[in-house]
Amino acid sequence: MKGILAFVGAVGAERKQWCKPRRGEREMVSRVLFSSSKQDWRTPKEYFDGLNAEFHFNHDPCPAHPLIDGLLTEWGKTSFVNPPYNEISKWAKKAFEEHQKGKTVVMLIPSRTDTKWWHEYCMKATEIRFIKGRLKFEGAKFNAPFPSCLIIFKEASNGQGGKGNG
Repeated sequence: MKGILAFVGAVGAERKQWCKPRRGEREMVSRVLFSSSKQDWRTPKEYFDGLNAEFHFNHDPCPAHPLIDGLLTEWGKTSFVNPPYNEISKWAKKAFEEHQKGKTVVMLIPSRTDTKWWHEYCMKATEIRFIKGRLKFEGAKFNAPFPSCLIIFKEASNGQGGKGNG
């Protein structure tokens, strides 16, 4: 990690030497920043309460202790989704499909704008809200190691499902 961190202050010829991570460092940085053994990042209560006041959720397809597989069931009219982060692509697809049925879906997910699933599904959302700073999830000691955002698929007023710009 020394090489990557020292890169910030390095200049000129020194910069070339410092910006080359040692063997294994790049993989370690990727694992730390883009993955986690923890998949159930629980939504901060105050944050959820504010969203619930705005959207009036009547369904959570992936609660903290699920009794059903939310990917295999029909969702409610207005769903809040904070999915397991190791399966975000599946949840993003399901959210888009539920929206196509005329439902409102609000997803709290990591902002991964460089992924295929982001461009296939999230970019078709009615609204994307990037969250300033890093959320501190329920029960966590520290803020999340990743940026978060809300992907909002709002119910179409004409009953035709989502806008689907693609």
